[in-house]
Amino acid sequence: MTSLMDPAILFFIFGLLAGLLRSNLELPQPISRFLSLYLLMALGLKGGFALSASGLSNQVVTGLTMGVLLAVTIPLIGYLLLRRWLPVFDAVAVAATYGSVSAVTFVTAVQILDHADVDYGGHMAATMALMEAPAVLLAVLFANHARGQMTANKARLPIVAGERAPEPPAPLRKVLHESLTDGAQLLLLGSMAVGLLTGEAGKAAMAPFSIDLFKGMLAFFLLDMGLLTARHLPGVRGTSRWLVAYALGAPLLHASLALGLAKAAGMSVGDGTLLMALAASASYIAVPAVLRHAIPEARPALYFGMSLGITFPFNILLGVPLYLSLAGEVLG
Repeated sequence: MTSLMDPAILFFIFGLLAGLLRSNLELPQPISRFLSLYLLMALGLKGGFALSASGLSNQVVTGLTMGVLLAVTIPLIGYLLLRRWLPVFDAVAVAATYGSVSAVTFVTAVQILDHADVDYGGHMAATMALMEAPAVLLAVLFANHARGQMTANKARLPIVAGERAPEPPAPLRKVLHESLTDGAQLLLLGSMAVGLLTGEAGKAAMAPFSIDLFKGMLAFFLLDMGLLTARHLPGVRGTSRWLVAYALGAPLLHASLALGLAKAAGMSVGDGTLLMALAASASYIAVPAVLRHAIPEARPALYFGMSLGITFPFNILLGVPLYLSLAGEVLG
């Protein structure tokens, strides 16, 4: 409960309540976008400064390796489970959404660790960047395979007048380019490179921007996220109870996988908590934007509503504090 008393978390709750009360409180879209980019830039700088001080240690390599392993394993598990309840393209899209990561969940987890005075490695920001793309690439491969099977099956059947033809396969090169050159991800990696190159001198110069302002900016952004979550909650009401159970259970399952890997790799409590938060999170900005074009057959309201309307508030309010507690018990 201590983490709920953090001002940034309280602003998220305030935004959620204001949205549910249908208040006209809102942040203009350009300001919301700026806050998101600011948080990524500050996070990248912080990670770069930490990497400059530590170098490429075993701790860094371990964190990156565990992150990539989870980024490949989680969407595969998700797809196998979701195929029981959803059409193939919806299952692929939801699995990709939950196989990728949420930068805001990660930033919130960092803030909770700072609030609890728990140390963690700056390299975990790089781990977050590496965990975003694999789920999208796997989703495109699965979707193209499904389209190929549908095309082959239709070739054996008579043509029905007015029937919609299957979508052409999404070009993997284009999807890969969009995923790896996404502006937010490039800003994170570029800021990390700046922090790595400038080291302690850069840290001192940027402290008023990347450290002193961080808490207030995060609180403002989480206020906006609370309002956004409230606007999408009505769309969750008609969702199948199995999918609601998945939106709540998947974070716990994925965090458990991350905790097992963190224990086997000998990770610290802070790094293990961040790895759990990344594994438990779901993308609600970058991946849905790519999926709209790469897998148009899937329903955006489904994968976007599940990730933002259910999983995101669960992780912010309950999940991350739980992951920290479990990491302290198992890894401490």
